[in-house]
Amino acid sequence: MQRKWWLLAAGVAFLGLLVMLEPILMPFFIGMILAYLGDPLADWLEDKGLSRHLAVTLVFSVLSVVLLIALLVLVPLLGRQLAQLISFMPVVFNWIRETVLPEIQSFTGLDFSADFDQVRSLLLGNWKETGTFAAALLGTVSKSGLAMAIWLGNLALIPVVTFYLLLDWDRMKEKLQGLLPRHMEPTATRLAHDCDEVLGAFLRGQLLVMLSLGIVYAIGLAIIGLKFALLIGLVAGLASIVPYLGVIVGILIAATVAFFQFGEWWALLAVGGVFALGQLLEGVVLQPLLLGDKIGLHPVAVIFAVMAGGQLFGFTGILLALPVAAVIMVLLRYLHDRYKNSTLYDQQRDSRPAVAADQPAPPAAEDTQ
Repeated sequence: MQRKWWLLAAGVAFLGLLVMLEPILMPFFIGMILAYLGDPLADWLEDKGLSRHLAVTLVFSVLSVVLLIALLVLVPLLGRQLAQLISFMPVVFNWIRETVLPEIQSFTGLDFSADFDQVRSLLLGNWKETGTFAAALLGTVSKSGLAMAIWLGNLALIPVVTFYLLLDWDRMKEKLQGLLPRHMEPTATRLAHDCDEVLGAFLRGQLLVMLSLGIVYAIGLAIIGLKFALLIGLVAGLASIVPYLGVIVGILIAATVAFFQFGEWWALLAVGGVFALGQLLEGVVLQPLLLGDKIGLHPVAVIFAVMAGGQLFGFTGILLALPVAAVIMVLLRYLHDRYKNSTLYDQQRDSRPAVAADQPAPPAAEDTQ
């Protein structure tokens, strides 16, 4: 019992240390996630005959080039679409002011015109004063030069941490497995394997599903000529981390843009067809191919984990929310199985009356054969 209290105290102290070190942990956690994602590819290259150092260098170089190309291509496109969106918003505001608000007033008797005008003036005023806002931002950054330098330093640490963690990933796993008490090692290894399956499904499979859906949505919306196709596809793909949230968010945004851009029913039907095709590909191709039959987290658990992680640890907590939730789910499943196989759950196993010490045991049945 005393050992359990020591373990509990050590766990609480560890959590307290994480809270205190949270401002500097972000590059290490991101590097850990990237190393975890790249380790299977490095292991595959090792199986093909490459050394670990050469395999890690090749994987790291490929990931760096892909990320750099994506940034060089996507950032300018997203910047142009955001600028178009800003110029498009006054049309939406005018339609709401002239069409939607009168209908709401006729049904409810409530007049929101004054409040809406204040919100519209505030938003449009801030957008028009982009130069003033940028100047104020630069002034704030110059006054907080140390904080900016620390942030840039943390950002520069990510590739360094990723490379060295990826280089020693298998070695660290072997050392951790060797430190486990021998009577706990089989159970701990099995739980670690289950955690790896769930984490792989979310950090590898689900990310690939999100990326694929974002590409499908963006290409489909661009084919029908919809504005902001890349931006809408990106948002819908990111929201797909929660099942059905991506398609709901994407349809609402895309249908709104199509309504103002085309004003025809065919455009709304085309938007619905694009997202229906994405859902069909997800169910028939992407989910079976990338996730298999692995059981993921419940959508409500995903939402709660992300919100709780952000509330407790900020951006670092958001990064760790799903991995921690997946590990907790595996542990809870293990405890559930232990409970279902225990006498606490099934008392009938020990429900027979005990034989008193002074009473003779019943005679054994004679063998009649």
